[in-house]
Amino acid sequence: MQDASDSPVLNTPYSDTAESGRALPAPEPTPAVDINAPELYIHRELSQLQFNIRVLEQALDENYPLLERLKFLLIFSSNMDEFFEIRVAGLKKQITFARELTGPDGLQPQQVLAKISELAHQQVSRQYSILNDTLLPALAEKGIRFVRRHQWTHKQTLWIRRYFRQEVAPIISPIGLDPTHPFPLLVNKSLNFIVQLEGVDSFGRDSGLAIIPAPRSLPRLIRLPDELCNGGDNFVFLSSIIHNHADDLFPGMKVLGCYQFRLTRNADLIVDPDEVDDLARALRGELLSRRYGDAVRLEVADNCPKPLTDFLLRQFGLSESELYEVKGPVNLTRLFSITGLDNHEALQFPSFSPGIPKILMNADNLFQAISKQDILLLHPYESFSPVTDLLRQAAQDPNVLAIKQTLYRTGANSEIVNALVDAARNGKEVTVVIELRARFDEESNLQLASRLQQAGAVVIYGVVGYKTHAKMVLVLRREDRALKRYVHLGTGNYHAGNARLYTDYSLLSSDLALTEDVHKLFNQLIGMGKTQRMKKLLQAPFTLKKRLLELINRETLNAQAGKPAHIIAKANALTDAKVIKALYKASQAGVKIELIIRGMCCLRPGVPGVSHNITVRSIIGRFLEHSRVYYFLNDGQEQVWMSSADMMERNLDNRVESCFPLEGKRLITRARQELQVFISDNTHSWVLQPDGSYVRSSPSGNQNPRSAQATLLDKLASSPQRTVSV
Repeated sequence: MQDASDSPVLNTPYSDTAESGRALPAPEPTPAVDINAPELYIHRELSQLQFNIRVLEQALDENYPLLERLKFLLIFSSNMDEFFEIRVAGLKKQITFARELTGPDGLQPQQVLAKISELAHQQVSRQYSILNDTLLPALAEKGIRFVRRHQWTHKQTLWIRRYFRQEVAPIISPIGLDPTHPFPLLVNKSLNFIVQLEGVDSFGRDSGLAIIPAPRSLPRLIRLPDELCNGGDNFVFLSSIIHNHADDLFPGMKVLGCYQFRLTRNADLIVDPDEVDDLARALRGELLSRRYGDAVRLEVADNCPKPLTDFLLRQFGLSESELYEVKGPVNLTRLFSITGLDNHEALQFPSFSPGIPKILMNADNLFQAISKQDILLLHPYESFSPVTDLLRQAAQDPNVLAIKQTLYRTGANSEIVNALVDAARNGKEVTVVIELRARFDEESNLQLASRLQQAGAVVIYGVVGYKTHAKMVLVLRREDRALKRYVHLGTGNYHAGNARLYTDYSLLSSDLALTEDVHKLFNQLIGMGKTQRMKKLLQAPFTLKKRLLELINRETLNAQAGKPAHIIAKANALTDAKVIKALYKASQAGVKIELIIRGMCCLRPGVPGVSHNITVRSIIGRFLEHSRVYYFLNDGQEQVWMSSADMMERNLDNRVESCFPLEGKRLITRARQELQVFISDNTHSWVLQPDGSYVRSSPSGNQNPRSAQATLLDKLASSPQRTVSV
């Protein structure tokens, strides 16, 4: 593990070589700068789009295995789907209802939509170029082929025709368009075809147009039998099969053209908690409406004639700027099904076994181990199993009386939920605070709530008007005739699958003050009453933002007094204007500020006289960077906080969040060193420029390539594989 002094200097004009923690010299006198000036802020949606572009760039990185490069390209598709469903839809809604909101950047929604359209069209075009010109040929060389219609052999053609007649045609319901068959209401992101017809049907209808909705139950990729191919894995797109057999769906008519298209709709659920008496029932109703929200984007095959695309745009009330003509399948995310092919391990990231700390290696009783010391885990490099094991042991331990837990995203049949169900059935007092409104997980959370209730657990849906985003477990255990509390606090969700893909911290503790604070926070969530004073825990929306600003200001005062001053913050996003202004003031005072922000960042670094002491890096790699860590030098008395909250208004002002301190030199030093590993990354680190663009860092001079994620795999995992750079 590198110490801070070993950190390389990134090859950008905005890195500094000051000793870690040393207050930087005050800048030369410059005219006073108004830190409220709009040009000092980046629009959050444009910043989010930049993150999606950085993800797409990974598809070109030849250091990644080939199927992983394809996966990055598909993640870009998935991210863009959500971007349009939520972000673009929100901007359009502001305009529709004349409720335009202007943020610190000063841009109006219309201006942002225009910039989004320009950027998104460029990047979607690049995406399909990367797919068609780079990835598909490379995959074909490795024996993974997508067989196009003009490449079908006679035997393949016969097999595909039989498949169409037996598996596809009986399910498809083509819809002719005429006065009695108006344009159908199409499901969000569903695959559809617009068909141009010639002729008159048996009822004398000759509208010339029809729609073929592709059933969602059908696979989008069909594997051809091995005996019909010359080795390898060979797939046919469902769209190709339907296209090739469109004539069969309109007997007696002539198909002049068949073109695939996909409509993206507003998918943001709106439930006013003040207007409903049962949140779960209201959400069940809203889930159906998500499939049929207002149109926000139309994707069509690039060979679709303009009269047909114009017809579709009119049907959906969209403008030409909202049309995306693509050279390939319009529903690329369905390609995820091939990214984990068992017989192509060399084209995927090598497997690894997460590490287990020594104190837990042979610990039969987790409660005894946690009683000895606080235990910090960094997933996925270290195993998530101690968290699930804690709940399993609690469920079976006769001395455990009660378990309380928050759940945001987990899944109804996860190990965590199984343990809670067992605990309830074993007579423990199990109380679970479930946030039903975790976006796109609402249905799963409703199923989860139902399962827990059936087992006898008490299920609470949090606080009206505030999402419960805190990650907490509290176990109450009788020991030596006294009650003792144990807690798990985390930066990520209780989802074992995500714990193999997302980087997050977990803290297991029996600290008296901290566990008492967690108990108080649960009481606030479950019952009613005034905010209780906490000894160690910070909570949003009450104390977290205020304290975060105080900690930043303390570094500012130290720098002004000539003392060493240093802030390192790692988060998913930085959008809160008050936090940004506090960081600008700290930079002006000479505080060294190193930000590791994966996604949205509205702060502009490197602006003379304002943010010249601030650097911003985004790490994009094998794992999704998800942990939130806040480090303050504090005149040599270092402090580290870890949180479920990003530095966003929604987290700090409108959610229930937890933020906990690390205590003891061992844990604080470890956290600081791990932050420095990310700062020293010169292979998968993207550095934010003052103009809002990102430049990928690379080794300079005699520097060795350094990947933060590879370094942590080597240090923390039990059996890291070093065959590829990650």
